[in-house]
Amino acid sequence: MLVLGIDPGTAIMGYSVLQAGRSTQVITYGVLRTPANLAPHLRLEQLFSGVEKLITTHQPDCLAIESLFFNNNAKTALSVGEARGVVLLAAARHGLDVFEYTPLQVKLAVTGQGRAVKDQVGYMVKALLRLKEIPKPDDACDALAIALCHLFSTQGLAGVVRGGKA
Repeated sequence: MLVLGIDPGTAIMGYSVLQAGRSTQVITYGVLRTPANLAPHLRLEQLFSGVEKLITTHQPDCLAIESLFFNNNAKTALSVGEARGVVLLAAARHGLDVFEYTPLQVKLAVTGQGRAVKDQVGYMVKALLRLKEIPKPDDACDALAIALCHLFSTQGLAGVVRGGKA
């Protein structure tokens, strides 16, 4: 199974592609960035194009995305919601199944603690995927954590970490 993980955002959108099989392989990860001085609709178009390119390049089986959570900043929540919208549209246009996970679910799946801090998530992503360093920026690391959360929910921890079926 090939999973595209997305940490939505308008200025910076994290992405990752993980291949589950005999062992979990990191195919790619990184961020899509949009210029702050660009009009909002043009930023969303850039993100849509970037996600479509990821989908056509890697041909994932599904997409895992962080669900929208409301914090104290409604403007930020609306902006993230718009970014999620273009990702969901790209997934729909390519016939991908979409799986949504709350930040608490992602942290719990990756660290065992739903209230884990960024450093703990980064350390566990590095350890679980056998990476040389914690992925940067945080948005890319979060996208890896989201994809891992999906793999854990479908294959179990043993199936992802050791490469066998749980």
